[in-house]
Amino acid sequence: MKQAFSTVLSVFLLVWAQAAVAQSQVWLQVEAQPDLRTAEERARAYAAAFGDVAGFRLKSGWYAIVLGPVDALDAEGRLADLRGLQQIPGDSFVANGSNFRQQFWPVGSVGTSSDAVVVLNEPAGEPEPQAAIAVIEPVVAPVAEETAAEARRAEAGLPLPERELLQTALQWKGFYASAIDGDFGAGTRSAMASYQAALGYDPTGILTSRQRNELVESYSDELAELGLEPVSEAEAGIEIILPTALVTFDHYDPPFVHYKAKGGSGVSVLLISQAGDQNTLFGLYDIMQTLEIVPPQGERSRDNGSFTLRGESPALKSHTYAALQGGLVKGYTLVWNPADDEKMQRVLVAMQKSFAPSGDRAMDDTVATPSAEQRRDMLAGLEVRRPDFSRSGFYVDEAGTVVTSAEAVASCGRITLDEETEAAVAFADTALGIAVLRPAVPLSPSAFAQMQTGVPRLQAEVAVAGYSYEDALSMPTLTFGTLEDLRGLNGEPALRRLALDALPGDAGGPVFDTSGSVLGMLLAKPANPAKLLPAGVNFALDAGTISAALAAAGATATASTRQGGMAPEDLTTLASGMTVLVSCWN
Repeated sequence: MKQAFSTVLSVFLLVWAQAAVAQSQVWLQVEAQPDLRTAEERARAYAAAFGDVAGFRLKSGWYAIVLGPVDALDAEGRLADLRGLQQIPGDSFVANGSNFRQQFWPVGSVGTSSDAVVVLNEPAGEPEPQAAIAVIEPVVAPVAEETAAEARRAEAGLPLPERELLQTALQWKGFYASAIDGDFGAGTRSAMASYQAALGYDPTGILTSRQRNELVESYSDELAELGLEPVSEAEAGIEIILPTALVTFDHYDPPFVHYKAKGGSGVSVLLISQAGDQNTLFGLYDIMQTLEIVPPQGERSRDNGSFTLRGESPALKSHTYAALQGGLVKGYTLVWNPADDEKMQRVLVAMQKSFAPSGDRAMDDTVATPSAEQRRDMLAGLEVRRPDFSRSGFYVDEAGTVVTSAEAVASCGRITLDEETEAAVAFADTALGIAVLRPAVPLSPSAFAQMQTGVPRLQAEVAVAGYSYEDALSMPTLTFGTLEDLRGLNGEPALRRLALDALPGDAGGPVFDTSGSVLGMLLAKPANPAKLLPAGVNFALDAGTISAALAAAGATATASTRQGGMAPEDLTTLASGMTVLVSCWN
């Protein structure tokens, strides 16, 4: 794969050389670095061996180290000689200088080319170590544009690698979607015409020498900006092209290899590797959708041997792919900022085409980075998506209709039952503090409420079932107390005053009497900062009001026929089957 990239880069110089002949002075570009300090260090190293080293900032923001200027007619010969002696990198090429901006080497230089106009300037907003930076605007001799016939004759002499390179560059730019075969058929001609039209050229469908040069040089610059390079991850058994200018290896946390953002790029990558079968693949499919890096909006697709997840939100986008092969699940995730969508889609294409599982092993759990943070709301070093808050509710019929606190669902963009089933509000009364929820798909709860129809006895023992600690526990908790009054503090007939120690997560949970009948629903404590109730004082909405709310929502309450007392363990079993976690997401 590295050899393929080297071949592509080597072909660049052949295309650029054709345009360079039309001007008197050119340069041999030997390196490009993403930051000034590294570029100066590399220029200093080359200056120890060559007397004509120069450095220019490129349009892309990178920094080029070049030799020259040299006569265009001699450039190819010198390039071949230096490459043959291995004194410069094999992907060095002839550059015409049209992409050069400020000169940074030699330090304090005002330029060395007789074909350059030199203007001293201190670039605003870009502090550099030098007191003054020479701005070089190369003067390129005007080249008469070829006619269509001349362009076609020049094109006919292109070797196959150059023709394939043009198709690759057009594909990268989004103009070409067919095979890279060097055959300039109708598809390639249409792509060339679209490219010409996009740049304001006459859409002839035949690129001139200058247009070919511009296309390939722009493609090369963008590759350099992204740092697309083949990566062989031995621990994971994966080979893939990654944007190494945007991400850097961070740590192992099986089943993921983490690559974090580099230089504030906002890009991250996961490589996925674990042993398993189809159940493992399907489990990973479900788990990945709980992560913050996979927003709930976006395409989901899965077949027997692979899956794809696309997540979209205003803050981030992600693409995940994983496949099962020979008892191994391997894949990748790319995460990026939507503002960079155009270039990141190109990165994604490169990753998709290059992804290749290698070897016969998956990542071993023992390679986990010891310092990796572990929390309940994290999975293998990744944040798990969690609700804004959770409250309690309880089933009231066989279809899974749920009664809960109105406070639990107010201003929620999304509501779930037990973090799995979507639900919608069928009825809500904020004055009473009650809401009725209908699940998106019918449910079959193991138990549902039977409403007490008689008058409860004062000072009787009661119990509230609820998710006291919200989503921290997978089962509800029973809190015991007593029934203190059949009315509210202001005489409200629909309220029942309770003496028990409830937590915010308990709000919306059922209040049981000793027979297991539901005498009410625990209300959230009123948010009145000027008046705080004593500890242990809570209120429940009575069973009759709950039944009326159900009727308004098109559901029917079930009257209780229970008699006698129920053992605490039996009440716990009943409460567990009836009580549900209601979560609010935004």
